Amino acid sequence: MMLVINKPAGLAVHASGREDSHLGHFLAALSFGLPNPPQLAHRLDRDTSGCLVLGRHRQALKRLGQMFAAGQVEKVYWTLVVGAPDGEAGCIEAPLAKQGGHGSWRMMVDAKGQSAVTDWRLLGRGGRLSWLECRPRTGRTHQIRVHLASIGLPVAGDHIYGRGTATLAADRLNLHARAITLPVNIKTAPVAVTAPPPPHMLAALAACGWAEGQ
Repeated sequence: MMLVINKPAGLAVHASGREDSHLGHFLAALSFGLPNPPQLAHRLDRDTSGCLVLGRHRQALKRLGQMFAAGQVEKVYWTLVVGAPDGEAGCIEAPLAKQGGHGSWRMMVDAKGQSAVTDWRLLGRGGRLSWLECRPRTGRTHQIRVHLASIGLPVAGDHIYGRGTATLAADRLNLHARAITLPVNIKTAPVAVTAPPPPHMLAALAACGWAEGQ
């Protein structure tokens, strides 16, 4: 029915005028005997790494789309942010809207925008960075990045919403789709997949208390 891949940071999931290479170039290699290549069931930003779900055929894509639309898919992200949160956990409820036009746009908190909710939990700290687990209840574009920036905790390496803050981990976006859980069959346990963090996050995660295999 589906594949879950560990998308590397820096690889766009679809073609655009700015991308010479994108995931579409590699989908045929993931057919595994089926006549057609798998297709995206959802998206990740180009610079976000981690769990990405592909549907292997049309019926699978339809079923997966229904699960995502109904909020039945549980997504867990790891991120390194600049600063220290106020407390050990929290919930950000802030509607989001797109600002700007084609070629130059960004998301912003806007009372007239679409509802967006993100739960977060502190996992560790190291120097100027904090390691957070984020669980978005909604799936808005750039949701985690905008929400964290809105409470003064920009994602390290986020040159759109993080104001280019220079830190130990700021050379690339430090946002990773750590895990995803899908209720594929009501008669069996949900399918849960985790992806190891990308190389560019390892040193900063270790400084915040992460250990390999965790």
